[in-house]
Amino acid sequence: MSSVEIYINGQYFAKEDAKISVFDHGLLYGDGVFEGLRAYSGKIFRLEQHLTRLYESALAIMLTIPVSPAELGQAIKDTLLRNNISDGYIRVVITRGAGSLGIDPDKTADPQVIVIADHIQLYPKELYENGMEIVTASTIRNHPAALNPRIKSLNYLNNILAKLEGKRAGCLEALMLNHRGEVAECTADNIFLVRRGELFTPPTDAGILEGVTRNAVIELAQQAGIAVREITLTRHDVYVADECFLTGSGAEIIPVIKVDMRTIGSGTVGSMTRQLSQAFHRLVRQ
Repeated sequence: MSSVEIYINGQYFAKEDAKISVFDHGLLYGDGVFEGLRAYSGKIFRLEQHLTRLYESALAIMLTIPVSPAELGQAIKDTLLRNNISDGYIRVVITRGAGSLGIDPDKTADPQVIVIADHIQLYPKELYENGMEIVTASTIRNHPAALNPRIKSLNYLNNILAKLEGKRAGCLEALMLNHRGEVAECTADNIFLVRRGELFTPPTDAGILEGVTRNAVIELAQQAGIAVREITLTRHDVYVADECFLTGSGAEIIPVIKVDMRTIGSGTVGSMTRQLSQAFHRLVRQ
């Protein structure tokens, strides 16, 4: 089996030789941005949307990516090919570059552009078939006045803390609220609810990352004639929902059957969740 090859600044390195400086501000301070993409049958799902979000995240933190979107897109495709991956996951990381031990970003140089292609399975197969259980974390989503959650930055500490809460409760995911106590998203996934035949999801101003898979699901629902409402949601809305599911590039669409020890709907995977999941899998295979 051939070694995994990692793209760093236009060159490829074996996994064990892929290194960056210990003075890189991405390591020292989480100063950078990233994207997670999926490839299906050798095709990258919504590459342009992911690149747009990546460059917007970089712009928001005043980080200049030293390659064009077209060049980075080609590097992503080439990395998949070099690793002989047809169905897999791609992680693109941009760091501020190496600098001093102080936080001054003007003292950094040589931003690092990293592309990693590999396989990923966030959740066991049986959870997609039978549904998963989640809990609400006490750790809230980042306050938008501190670090806007729409920036997909390398600093994921609050998500990690919420994830730890979930795992200590025996769950693989955790629901995060915003600073107003409203439903935002989970630690790595967006959330959707079904109620009386309509689809609900928090709006971007609830403090969420505007997920590429989230947007694809909204489009699929609208094409199927399902009413989609992006509105403020509370935990009460979650508890009384008929169905609940999560979306993400890594997770795709995964059903949730229990939240905070409360059974959602019938406690089984609902019909709309199955419908949208099937439509999504058809979409990514096109």
